Amino acid sequence: MSNPLDKLRGISQLPIFPLPLVMLPKEVLPLHIFEERYRQMLRDVEGGGNFFGVSLFEPQDEFTDRPAVGSVGCVAEIKESELLDDGRSNIITLGIARYRIDEYLDDGPLYLAAEVTFFEDVPSGEEELTSLADQVFLLFERMAKAAFKMSGGRGQLPELQRSDPESMSFLITAAFNFDNEKKYRLLETNSTNDRLVELKDVLDQAVDQVEQGAEIQSAAKTNGHSKKKLDL
Repeated sequence: MSNPLDKLRGISQLPIFPLPLVMLPKEVLPLHIFEERYRQMLRDVEGGGNFFGVSLFEPQDEFTDRPAVGSVGCVAEIKESELLDDGRSNIITLGIARYRIDEYLDDGPLYLAAEVTFFEDVPSGEEELTSLADQVFLLFERMAKAAFKMSGGRGQLPELQRSDPESMSFLITAAFNFDNEKKYRLLETNSTNDRLVELKDVLDQAVDQVEQGAEIQSAAKTNGHSKKKLDL
């Protein structure tokens, strides 16, 4: 059992926070808690393990009032919490592991709570996975360096560990502004290999254009010239 699931050992029920977004393992998500039911949820979880579930829910597209049974979400661990004078809170959470909703606990508190099953990716062929992870790592590194150059050196280059392909795949997914449908599909797949293949396709299509953009911007700042143009 991996370290993330070790942290959740013995837990089979989670408060569920439905949001119009997809959270990923290893992703940092700041949240502003203002509704009374979620203030109560926060008080309850802070008295326990600091864990709750974040599940995608877009009410305008649904005929129910909750994420579907069988849907996938991500456990959020509260890392920082600031209680405001009026009872609202600002919190910083970190994605820990994925879960699938098995059934809801209808006799629970004001907020949703559910029986859940945690899961990880199934093992892949190590040699093939290592080769693919190396390719994705190098492509993303090129893109990150180009974006860093375009920003004028502001911010930090992301730190990735290619020795942990599953975690790396989630960190790279989080770095892209994917729509909810695509991000959810990458969350629910239980194959690191499949996730990396999809990310490699995205990077293959984008990295040259981002590098060209960095070159054009760099040349413009020095009144230079570049024959390359972005294909917009």
